[in-house]
Amino acid sequence: MYPAYLTEEKLHEFIRNAMKEDHGDGDHTSLGSIPEGTQAQGHLLFKQDGIVAGMEMAQIIFDVFSKDLLFESYKKDGDAIHEGEVGFKVSGDAIQLLGAERLVLNCMQRMSGIATYTHYLKSLIGNSPAQLLDTRKTTPNFRIAEKWAVEIGGGANHRFGLYDMAMLKDNHIDFAGGVAKALKSTKSYLKKSKKKLKIEIEVRSLQELREVIEEGGVDRIMLDNMMPSQIRQGIAMIDGKYETEASGGITEMSISEIADTGVDYISVGALTHSYKSLDMSFKAI
Repeated sequence: MYPAYLTEEKLHEFIRNAMKEDHGDGDHTSLGSIPEGTQAQGHLLFKQDGIVAGMEMAQIIFDVFSKDLLFESYKKDGDAIHEGEVGFKVSGDAIQLLGAERLVLNCMQRMSGIATYTHYLKSLIGNSPAQLLDTRKTTPNFRIAEKWAVEIGGGANHRFGLYDMAMLKDNHIDFAGGVAKALKSTKSYLKKSKKKLKIEIEVRSLQELREVIEEGGVDRIMLDNMMPSQIRQGIAMIDGKYETEASGGITEMSISEIADTGVDYISVGALTHSYKSLDMSFKAI
C-alpha cells in the first residue's frame, strides 16, 4: 500500500490532473482510427534491469480511467527486474487502454529509475545504520510519485513539504540574523501557533554547531557540506543529544565514507533530480 502521507484523495487528484493535461478534449487519434468497442490486450515489457516501482500506481491509474479494464500484475513494487521480463498485462477496451498507457509509462519509467538509483546508493552504505533520505528537490506536481519511489527503493522520505517540519537552512539563518535568533523565533512561533512540528537546523561550521548546542530545543542537526573528519567532530560534540544528518554534495564516491562517520541520516537530492528513467514499453499482444 502507498505511504501514509499519500492519501487516496491526493493520488486520485494527481491522476485526474495528469489525464486532463494529456487528453484535453479527447484522444482524437484513437477515436479516429479504432472502431468503438474494440477489445484488446497489452503488456508492459521491461527493457533494462533494475528495481520496479509504480506497479501499484499503474493499477490505480487504469482503475481510475476505467473500471472495465482488467489488470494482472506479474511483479510487485520493489522487485528486481530483468530485461525482457513482463510486468503486467491489461485487457479491455482498446481506446481506453491507449488513453491510460502513456501516463502509466511516464510514472513507472521515472519511479523505477528513482527506485533503482536509491537501491544502488543504499547498497553502497552496506550495513551502516544510517538512513538514506530524499529531499524537496523534486519535479513540481510529481513529488508524490518520486517520494513514493524512494521508499520503494529502500530509502526514506525527509519532510514531504514545507508544512510538516520546521527546517532552518542557511538562508533562514542569514535572513533571521544568526543561529540563535532563528531558533528562538522558530520555537516561539511554533508555541504560539500550537504547531507540534520537529525542528531541524542546518549548520555550516563547527562554530554554528556550538551555537545550536548552546541554544538547544532542536530535534535534528544537519551537518552541511562537511568533510567526514568534520562530521565526526560534529557528532562527538552533539554526543547523542540530537539526531544527526549529513547533506550537501554527497556522491556515489563519498557516501560510504560519510555513512562510516556514524551519522543517523544521509540526505541526497540526486535521488530525485539526477536519476535516469528505466526503459520499458507497453505493447499490444
